[in-house]
Amino acid sequence: MLFLLNSNKMFFLFTLFFSTLISISSNSWLGCWIGLEINLLSFIPLISNPNNLMNSEAALKYFLTQAIASINFLFSIIISLFLMKNFINNIFISILINSSLLMKMGSTPFHFWFPNVMEGLSWLNCFILMTWQKITPMILLSYYFNINFLMFIVIINVLIGAIGGFNQTSLRKLMAFSSINNLGWMLIALMISETLWMIYFFLYSFLISIMCFLFYMLNIFFINQMFNFNINFSIKFSIMINFLSLGGLPPFLGFFPKWLIINFLISNKLYIISFFFICMSLIMLIFYIRIIYSSFMFFSFKFKWFKIYLKNNYLNLINFCSFISLLGMIFSTLFFF
Repeated sequence: MLFLLNSNKMFFLFTLFFSTLISISSNSWLGCWIGLEINLLSFIPLISNPNNLMNSEAALKYFLTQAIASINFLFSIIISLFLMKNFINNIFISILINSSLLMKMGSTPFHFWFPNVMEGLSWLNCFILMTWQKITPMILLSYYFNINFLMFIVIINVLIGAIGGFNQTSLRKLMAFSSINNLGWMLIALMISETLWMIYFFLYSFLISIMCFLFYMLNIFFINQMFNFNINFSIKFSIMINFLSLGGLPPFLGFFPKWLIINFLISNKLYIISFFFICMSLIMLIFYIRIIYSSFMFFSFKFKWFKIYLKNNYLNLINFCSFISLLGMIFSTLFFF
């Protein structure tokens, strides 16, 4: 967290924050586009970190994909304004706008840049990319979407997110595919209502923030690092709780927003889609459990010089967040009273 002391990084964080507000509060498509551009140009300096070998590659990949998406977005807006004086439900235009916004947020079938960019970032930047950078495109998508096209995209998102995580040893790539899977849930929540999307997004951001903070504190980037040393048992327990919560296992907080979405899908007789979503969540749990298993079951030799010291207040914060995740079901049942 030392980068917060750097005034340049603080300035770019500030512009990153305000560019999102510019986009979502703009009353014209051009204003939305300007907000997206400021967002892109303020995130790239945050990526640059001399300690990371892959940062320049990640920054270049991120810049090129976002620039292409922005060009498509601007092009589709201009076409719509030239061809039609006002926005009518033209299928071609809506698919163009939706595609450019899906590319912005790293959704399938434009997701190929997302795991590669994640691989070159620090955990804090990974957190920003998985949460904050998705807000603007998703809110803009809610203004004007093609429901059939988006339903198809949602199904592919959930499928690719679940299957892509196999054979990955990098935790950052695993979290990227997890993010793609959760994006499918978020998009279907967005199609239902913005309130449901906000509930899902806030709880997802909360869980992702705990995971990224834990990995940042322990300086872990690969699965095999989980059993290369002995972590404090309470931290191992926290990793287990938060991963299972992120997978959407019932007693934990992460199940609550998924429960709401499944509840809505079933009440609207979308049984096949809800069944598909639940199956893909189970596949996601398989590779979360792989990580948990490796940290719980394998112990390396205890070397006296190899100790992990965490500041007490950090440990208390992690334990408190895990406690909230653990009591999720109690909070969620109160919601229905």
